[in-house]
Amino acid sequence: MVTRRQLETWLLPVGTLVLLLVGWVVAVRWTGTRVFPTPQQVLQGLVGMVRSGLLWRYAADSLLRVGVGFGLALIVGLGLGMVMGLYPAVAAALGPVVQFLRPISPLAWVPIAILFFGVGDGAAVSLIFLAACLPLALHTTGAVATVPAIYLNAGRNFGLSPPRLFFRVLLPAAMPQLLVGVRVSLWVAWQVVVAAEMIAVDSGLGYMIVDARNAGKRYDLVVAGMLLIGSIGLLLDMGIRRMESLHWVRWGFREE
Repeated sequence: MVTRRQLETWLLPVGTLVLLLVGWVVAVRWTGTRVFPTPQQVLQGLVGMVRSGLLWRYAADSLLRVGVGFGLALIVGLGLGMVMGLYPAVAAALGPVVQFLRPISPLAWVPIAILFFGVGDGAAVSLIFLAACLPLALHTTGAVATVPAIYLNAGRNFGLSPPRLFFRVLLPAAMPQLLVGVRVSLWVAWQVVVAAEMIAVDSGLGYMIVDARNAGKRYDLVVAGMLLIGSIGLLLDMGIRRMESLHWVRWGFREE
């Protein structure tokens, strides 16, 4: 039987979406604009992109760039954050450098990325990596540093080797906060790939928006690209959120 909470989980977002669509239609008709498209025009533009095959190729290119750049950021950011969290001397040495670089907008690195990698996927991937790696390293540092020492001491008392102590105790205990860092970093990476595609490549959803604006002022495709970016970003975030329900992740929620 469907519970009230389940109904609210689905009905509230759907109701909000319907209200937004109605407000969109009313706003377009009330202003009489011929530039901003209606939902029907956006849907027609999407159907045309699907039939041409460009939509799937652009979405796949964006996801591939995010996958490569974010994958590299996971390796470097998690590793760097773990070392900084476990060894205060390393955190004291590298922490100020990371904090100095983190506020710099990823778009500020565009000229340097193009200088080193040229105009293409390499520049876009490097921008994604820079944008996602630094916040992930800081979140990881904080997550490791907040693991109660009693957990580690108990593991050592049971004779766990350093690798087993890491995978059996430290990583599960820090996992809830690590997932927050992963979500934030993935959100940043998805934002950056769109901006990078507007500058450095000739495919992807970001390129689709710029190309639609420049080639005939197809604002229906501009809005369609924006909606696709938001929808894919939502699905990626939901995928990370689903990991929180795994048993070995729930172990780290110390209030349970």
